[in-house]
Amino acid sequence: MRHLLIVRVVAKLLIPLILLFALYVQFHGEYGPGGGFQAGVIFAAGFILYALVFDLETAQQVAPPALLRGLMAAGVLIYAGVGIDSLLLGGHFLDYNVLLDDPVHGQHLGIMLIELGVGITVASTLIIIFYLFAGRRR
Repeated sequence: MRHLLIVRVVAKLLIPLILLFALYVQFHGEYGPGGGFQAGVIFAAGFILYALVFDLETAQQVAPPALLRGLMAAGVLIYAGVGIDSLLLGGHFLDYNVLLDDPVHGQHLGIMLIELGVGITVASTLIIIFYLFAGRRR
């Protein structure tokens, strides 16, 4: 799409807004609709738009597949780590009340961390799937 100047300019304007909206959905998911899964999908969609407009090789330089595989694992480890931390603090698996002295603040922290892990895993997984399909040759 190098010769489609209007598409490239509009994409440069929209992609930061899409990524910003993904962060909004991520961090306001406990108060309204949204959360980690939705934010991960929105973030991946913004990045896939970048790859479609500016080419796959450029996108892979920005987010190499090795980095994305590490992020996939990190998201799962964040999720599991919150559950194991709850166990170590004397609660049940994913019992957020024991994470902090105040159970309400523990609930907020636990939900934010869980949703962060889900968002990171979903976004990196969808981008990797896009890379695999887009990188195939006929």
